[in-house]
Amino acid sequence: MTPADESKSASPAPEGEKRLSDDIAVLEAEVAEMTLRREKVVRMVRDLRAAEDPANKIFHHEEIFQAQQEKLRLDVEIQFRTNKINRINLGMDEMAVSDGVKGGFLF
Repeated sequence: MTPADESKSASPAPEGEKRLSDDIAVLEAEVAEMTLRREKVVRMVRDLRAAEDPANKIFHHEEIFQAQQEKLRLDVEIQFRTNKINRINLGMDEMAVSDGVKGGFLF
């Protein structure tokens, strides 16, 4: 079975996952929205850190940790969409195998 056959026979995305749009305008709008949410999360982390008072035993470590995880998640989602935009602009098919891999070379 060739890699092309394997990719054709691969099962579609699971129910919880959805494919990214193929429309650049939609992807750019999603990136802009996620960037704004990321900035809000960064501000929230900064405010939570400023509000901590170790002398009075006021800590917000759980909220800070969760906000940092959300920031990292948003970073990844933004990067996925940016990569998809770049692939569309370059005319690349995300399921296609590159020429180097077809010839047996990874680099």
